Amino acid sequence: MSSAAVVVAGGGVIGASVAYHLAAAGQRDVLVVDGAPGPTGGSTARATGGFRAQYGTAVNVRLSLLAREKLRQFKDETGTDPGYQEAGYLWLAANEAELAVLREGQAVQHAAGLAEARMVSLEDVRHLNPALDLTGIAGGAYCPTDGFIRPLQILNGYIAAGERLGVRYSWDTGVTQIVRDETGRIASVVTTRGEISAGAVVNAAGAWAAALAAMAGVELPVVPLRRQVAATVPCDRLPHSMPMTIFAGDGYHLRVRDDRVLLLWPNPGAKDPFSSDVDATWLDTIRKKTDARVPALRDIPIDESACWGGLYEISPDKHAILGPAPDCPNLYLVNGSSGHGVMHAPALGQLLAEIICEGAARSMDAAALSPARFAEGRLNAVSELL
Repeated sequence: MSSAAVVVAGGGVIGASVAYHLAAAGQRDVLVVDGAPGPTGGSTARATGGFRAQYGTAVNVRLSLLAREKLRQFKDETGTDPGYQEAGYLWLAANEAELAVLREGQAVQHAAGLAEARMVSLEDVRHLNPALDLTGIAGGAYCPTDGFIRPLQILNGYIAAGERLGVRYSWDTGVTQIVRDETGRIASVVTTRGEISAGAVVNAAGAWAAALAAMAGVELPVVPLRRQVAATVPCDRLPHSMPMTIFAGDGYHLRVRDDRVLLLWPNPGAKDPFSSDVDATWLDTIRKKTDARVPALRDIPIDESACWGGLYEISPDKHAILGPAPDCPNLYLVNGSSGHGVMHAPALGQLLAEIICEGAARSMDAAALSPARFAEGRLNAVSELL
């Protein structure tokens, strides 16, 4: 039987961040296992790479501010450029009710330290994104320091930096069983490549986190949600500097990446969450939304071969779950980011490393993310739009 002081189950960007931050804190016996054949096999490779601090709860704003600080230091810290581009996020409201939600969120953002977020007029919107048809738009909200990141560059940066500090990676290594001893602590992790004695286990299994937790007899309220992305053919119709533009009412949004325009809209009719196929009905709907809202793209085809599906991991209050599992003190959870995992990975990895090594998060107050909040009935408020 092999052994590791910490076994991280999940080699995506969050697991890699946790492993790196543990090693940077002095823990040299860290093993990451993942059933995928390599770093591009999971959800990280399917992320669209948005980054924002415009949230409706203080804890999510603070997570973004900590992550943003780390992104600005990322190249110096890991040797890899994370691709952070301050292109902004532009939220569009169709009526006064939606504007009111954006204003309420902005009050939270300002109180948490995001001073640069501001409400914008219709004329401001026209200036920020001239490609839009503004029919039915009442105004919006904008933050210039939001923008874009490169998920795989962040993942590969953490993997390389972690390996330099002694982190080991074992791909094609799925977890099949978690063994607990008579005291209730995890004693070992059984994988497709053998059994590993473990001092602690980190659940960083993304959309598969609930199944992994169940192996240890822990109930984890995380479910997968399928999200789909439509990509146009390469074109120069919209600038790369265009802000991520989101229609708050229905969640339709778009951005430019690698010469293509990425078109996104939550699909309420998605059936199999683990399918990567793009639904034809959804594709037709997003084409119609795009033609109505972005006239500049009406003659730009969608490249069906370049479209894809991916997975969010959703918690009941759409906030991350961070810390030791109730009743299993050496199982640590970093799950349920609900679509915010890549952007918050630098912060979540650092915070969980602090919890494991020092007994508590010190970089920010993470109590609102405690796994115990569900049993205690203190879920985070979920903003209607943010």
